[in-house]
Order: sequence, then C-alpha cells, then structure tokens
Amino acid sequence: MGLFTSTRPPPTTPKPSPDGAFEAPDRSARAHCWEARDGFFACLEKNGIIDSIKEKEVADERCGKEGKVFERDCAKSWVQYFKKRRVMEHKRDLTIAKIDADNAALLAAGGKGASIESPKSSI
Repeated sequence: MGLFTSTRPPPTTPKPSPDGAFEAPDRSARAHCWEARDGFFACLEKNGIIDSIKEKEVADERCGKEGKVFERDCAKSWVQYFKKRRVMEHKRDLTIAKIDADNAALLAAGGKGASIESPKSSI
C-alpha cells in the first residue's frame, strides 16, 4: 500500500472468542465498514435509489461494486441495519419537511402553526 493511496486491505473476519461469541470489530474495522457504507450510499443517492432492499435488482445493477465492498467490509447484521436506517431517516426527513410546509402554510394564512405545549396543571 502506497503512502497516498485510498485503497485499504479488507478487514479481517471476526474471530470467535473462547465462549463461542464473535469479537466486536475494532476501530479500524469499523472505519472500513463506515467508509464502504458511505460509498455505497453515495452511489444509491446518485442513482435515486432510496430502499436498496426493496429495489435490490436496480441497486445491484447500478451500485453492485460498491454493494459488494459494503457487504465484505461490514457484518451482515450491520449491512441490514444501515440499509433499513437509511430508509427510516429518509421517511423521517420527508415527514419533517411536510410538517414544516404545513406550519408555513398555517402561518401564512394567519394561524398559529403546530406546537407542542405542556398541559396546564389544575393545581
């Protein structure tokens, strides 16, 4: 590996501990995983793919190389978690944007907008 190259060797596979459970990935392995995840998600974003689980064929066709690196460098459970989390965060962002738009429309119409108020005590 050269001094200024960006490619790193893939992390080693987790080793089983004496009790049979697998050891948690170290900092370097996690960094490899996150880098691979970010590369895969950037490809999905570039190709307009939100859910790489439901749109697996399209994701594999357009981002297959990045997906293979992601699956190689991350634990299988992490891959599924990150894919599902990406969809959840997208839906959350859409919901927040809709609430903001609804509030802006209410304010423009002279309303108060939605807010969370604590209940008044009757003491």
